[in-house]
Amino acid sequence: MTQIHPFYEAHRGAMETVMRERLDLAEAMLRDRANLVDVDRISQEVMDEFEIVLSQMPYVGGPASRMSDFFMRLLGFMAIGRVLRRHGVSLPVIGDIERESYKAQLLMVPEAERLASGRQFMSSENQALLREQAAKSQAEEYPEDFVYDFVEPGADDNFDFGINYNGCGFCKFASRHGDREILPHICGLDFVAYAARGIRLERTQTLAGGASHCNFRFSRIEQETN
Repeated sequence: MTQIHPFYEAHRGAMETVMRERLDLAEAMLRDRANLVDVDRISQEVMDEFEIVLSQMPYVGGPASRMSDFFMRLLGFMAIGRVLRRHGVSLPVIGDIERESYKAQLLMVPEAERLASGRQFMSSENQALLREQAAKSQAEEYPEDFVYDFVEPGADDNFDFGINYNGCGFCKFASRHGDREILPHICGLDFVAYAARGIRLERTQTLAGGASHCNFRFSRIEQETN
């Protein structure tokens, strides 16, 4: 029987519910785009694979680290990617299915709630927390965690703040477990996630793509459209 870290075990029920919801949203795409007939069987394979992913999920500090939530929300897509790849689904189609099902899931949350979450993320209070956690990440207390710097905008910059990820937990996970082929799909989900909360993300390079760091730059969509 697979061993799951107690922190993730405590959240297993909620994560499994999210995964099943994701698969329900992807059902039509699995049939029409991936040409998979027995979608119920595929969904069960994904849930079985998710059990394996849960046992592989690295502990990076639990509630004390903002990156724990990233692992819990997004590593389930590795299970989807693994199963679809085994069934011969092409990488571009896998990416489309994961991105569109994730967007549909995010948009189930009322707009007011999503935008409030975005404002909280962009707030000065959260920026202070990000600075603090970025500094703590440099100690690399957990080897499988993310390592990052908070980026202040310069006089000529048109973003509110940025984060440079110099070490990526998803890249480390993918290298350890043979998921490098499907890793870029995780990267692509970032744009969907931030846009749903009224945040513009600009990023021109990633560690997964061979760059020295991932250069996230954040600004408020609401300011740009008024």
